[in-house]
Amino acid sequence: MSTPQVVRLRPRRARVVAWILAAAVLVVFTLVGTGLRGSTGDGYGSFQRGDQFAMIGLGVLFALGILLFTRLRVEADADGIRVRNLIGGYDLPWDVVRAVRFNRGTPWATLELQDEELVPMMALQAADKQHAVNGVRALRAMLEASQQRTTQPEPTPDPA
Repeated sequence: MSTPQVVRLRPRRARVVAWILAAAVLVVFTLVGTGLRGSTGDGYGSFQRGDQFAMIGLGVLFALGILLFTRLRVEADADGIRVRNLIGGYDLPWDVVRAVRFNRGTPWATLELQDEELVPMMALQAADKQHAVNGVRALRAMLEASQQRTTQPEPTPDPA
């Protein structure tokens, strides 16, 4: 089996759900914001134009927070693997990676490093089923190819 030159992986279902949910949150906050008029009830206060803008602004902030789920990705090539999660990311050479794991019952795949640390790869989610399995297989093939390159001795030049 030949290994691909570059592997780029992103979650499918999480991205669709995030876009739909962000749009829904923005619409709800906009409707609530535009509906804020008149008095606040039995009190002496009343809703002002600034209150409406603040409610819409909160909707924008919440929608942007939800859209963080669209930035999940994994990219790998012969040099190493780059993982971007919700917050933060990792840029790792293959020689520090021991295994690519996707255990039964876990929400996403992980990288097991040589120092036994686990790095989550939230872009490879169990909800994506076969897409995630194919991604893990491709990453395992790249890891195996990298390990074979490092274990093969360098050819020595002829002294002649």
